[in-house]
Amino acid sequence: MHLHSNTTLIIIDMQQGMNHPKLGRRNNPDAESQMLALLQAWRQAGRPVIHVRHFSRSPDSVFWPEQSGVEYQPAFMPLPGERELRKQVPDAFSARVLQQWLRDDAITQVVIVGVITNNSVESTARSGGNLGFEVIVPHDACYTFDGADFFGTPRTAEEVHGMSLGNLHGEYATVLATRDLLAAD
Repeated sequence: MHLHSNTTLIIIDMQQGMNHPKLGRRNNPDAESQMLALLQAWRQAGRPVIHVRHFSRSPDSVFWPEQSGVEYQPAFMPLPGERELRKQVPDAFSARVLQQWLRDDAITQVVIVGVITNNSVESTARSGGNLGFEVIVPHDACYTFDGADFFGTPRTAEEVHGMSLGNLHGEYATVLATRDLLAAD
């Protein structure tokens, strides 16, 4: 895989609310270190970085505005010159400014990391692929939580994560390991 000089790293919802116990058990405990390795590589190479934050419309959400849950986790604070995007739905492309920024800067390739794999990561990757961007999702730089499927069957975070990545790979995105992405640079 070849990375473009302007391949953009999109970091989704790395907010303090993701650590709230009410979200339950998660998978991929090393996801943050993988995200930070990518962030460091992007910053060193001078590639663009976009930070996305979720602001919920639901008062009982850990992402309700004006509480600590919406704030960035300290390790993921944007630096000057890095763009920030606020969203109220899972898909970051629903904020039309994201597509506009990428098009204005002639960016065709994006790397999407963050949380939740089967929610904001998957919906953003699907839209990006549908809009014609070359989307890359490092499977070890995102995570999700235990949950039940439509029929009420409990699923582990690992199962939910694997199915979500399976939905993306090939049709909407290329799914690979962070180390393979960093080696492609």
